[in-house]
Amino acid sequence: MDVERIRRDFPILARTSHGKPMAYLDSAATSQKPSVVLDAEREFYERLNANVHRGVYQLSEEATDAFEKSREHVAQFLGGSDSSEVVFLRGTTEAINLVATSFSRGILDKGDQVVSTIMEHHSNIIPWHFLRAYPGITLDFVDVDGEGRLLLADYDRLLSRKTKVVTLTHVSNVLGTVNPVLEIAEKAHDVGALVVLDAAQSAPHLRLDVKKLGIDLLAFSGHKALGPTGIGVLWGRKELLERMPPATGGGEMIREVHTDRVSYREPPARFEAGTPNAGGAYALSRALTYLETIGFDEIQSHSRSLLRHSLSKAKELFGERLTVFGPSSVNDHEAVISFRLKGMHPHDIASLLDAEGIAIRSGHHCAQPLMERLGVPALSRASPYLYNTVEEMDRLWAALAKADAFFSRGGVPGIPSPQAAASAGTAHPGL
Repeated sequence: MDVERIRRDFPILARTSHGKPMAYLDSAATSQKPSVVLDAEREFYERLNANVHRGVYQLSEEATDAFEKSREHVAQFLGGSDSSEVVFLRGTTEAINLVATSFSRGILDKGDQVVSTIMEHHSNIIPWHFLRAYPGITLDFVDVDGEGRLLLADYDRLLSRKTKVVTLTHVSNVLGTVNPVLEIAEKAHDVGALVVLDAAQSAPHLRLDVKKLGIDLLAFSGHKALGPTGIGVLWGRKELLERMPPATGGGEMIREVHTDRVSYREPPARFEAGTPNAGGAYALSRALTYLETIGFDEIQSHSRSLLRHSLSKAKELFGERLTVFGPSSVNDHEAVISFRLKGMHPHDIASLLDAEGIAIRSGHHCAQPLMERLGVPALSRASPYLYNTVEEMDRLWAALAKADAFFSRGGVPGIPSPQAAASAGTAHPGL
């Protein structure tokens, strides 16, 4: 893969940070956008902007056609059977909230069980917590082993005829673990449960096929897959979406409204109340085309090469003082490198790396149950993507070694030592 050519497609990568070339290593949080995606969103608002589905004039019809062609593309991208299985929303968070809310109104009853996992992002935990109060479901969690893989035996222990939903992430945003979705889905379906998949981290990296995954519902966010913010997707089997009641009400999702009754349209319109982000959907389609043109085999090969090189470099520089969380095999580990360096807080690491022009994430990564399971308050996380280079990964570890030396000697002239900063009350707060 010609990474240098790809980098030229991303204008933001040419900028500096603190006077140094910027190394952006936080793509698990949000990806950068190629020019074709930026141009597509501008193109929509310059040439096609009108409220979709609501006008009989030419501009509205053209906007509607572009919006629905984007839906068709997403369905093809996911291996779906029909574009009506694709619901456009703001992102993974809204999609999973929609599913949980809808299920509470027509799928789940008091005493039913939802099985999640300890590695989930909060977006796939909190909506199900809401259902513990109403309608009164039980919520249980599958644990992980020492390498961050799900304990499949926990599914055998937890699943029963009371289990109505099994929800899990495809790829952990902390551990990088690629979960065996089909095997878990088969276990869930054996007891009659529905399977909800959080594909926020997998959609940018892996070729998705909802049929081969064996799932019932899937959510992903455009902004992690080179698309704009504020646009995401819920895919669902057509017959399941038809059973689900709407989660929000308003314009466009209704068939008839009267003072004493209301009826709803068929999916996906039933779940798209209000004016949709048509420009975002249009640009998302362009982002998916960009990924498809490069090819997911190429993207995955590049990611694993960066991961393999980084793990080797980190081991060489820091030895046992640095712990990388997640599977040791790069074949089971997508490009998420969450680590802890003995003697340094993740917030300090992120701040010192930022001074070197290197952007990484620090904190609990919206995965506090997993942090508790790992016994850490926070972790540092580098998440490279198709536009990152080996040289940038080397800069990361070299800058971390520099920061480590700074902390080891208690500071440098003109800069307060960590101990002095703590005494002055200026150290980074805990989580």
